[in-house]
Amino acid sequence: MAVAIRLSRGGAKKRPYYKIVVTDSRKARDGKFIERIGSYNPLLGKDDPDRVKLDTDRAKHWLSVGAQPSDRVLRFLDAAGVLERAARNNPQKAEPGAKAKERAEEKAAKDAAPVEEAAPVEEAAAEEAPAEEAAAEAPAEEAAAEEAPAEEAPAEEAAAEETAAEEAPAEEAAAEEAPAEEAPKEEEAKS
Repeated sequence: MAVAIRLSRGGAKKRPYYKIVVTDSRKARDGKFIERIGSYNPLLGKDDPDRVKLDTDRAKHWLSVGAQPSDRVLRFLDAAGVLERAARNNPQKAEPGAKAKERAEEKAAKDAAPVEEAAPVEEAAAEEAPAEEAAAEAPAEEAAAEEAPAEEAPAEEAAAEETAAEEAPAEEAAAEEAPAEEAPKEEEAKS
């Protein structure tokens, strides 16, 4: 008979509560057990002393008899100072899998291909002098616009909008006055 020290789940749905039990490893998780040696309530805070309650004397006894603790129970025993848990080291844990590496390589190849195709287009543009002069002027204007502080750009835009708004009512007023002036002239022409 293989004896195990493991957790047996209890509690309601989404409200787990575990008993730390000594049982035959072939029995069901929540089935019949030999002895209950503690409890674990994961809903309590990590610093709460009632989170893990463990009878260390009974745990030591069952370990001396040959009981094998589960990974989670081994953590509890290590925290209680009953049994030391060996540190695990998995240097490949954060490394992407084979398929992810292949996708990354394909993406890198796709990104490199458009850059290589764009190079001959730039050479053809360099041969044409007028296009080169226009291209030189446009980046200079863009660079000047980028160098201007962010506060000044909205101020300039607001000033341009205000002048446009002032001109628009003046034009509308002129348009309204013009038909009024034409109406008397038409009346005079009729008489």
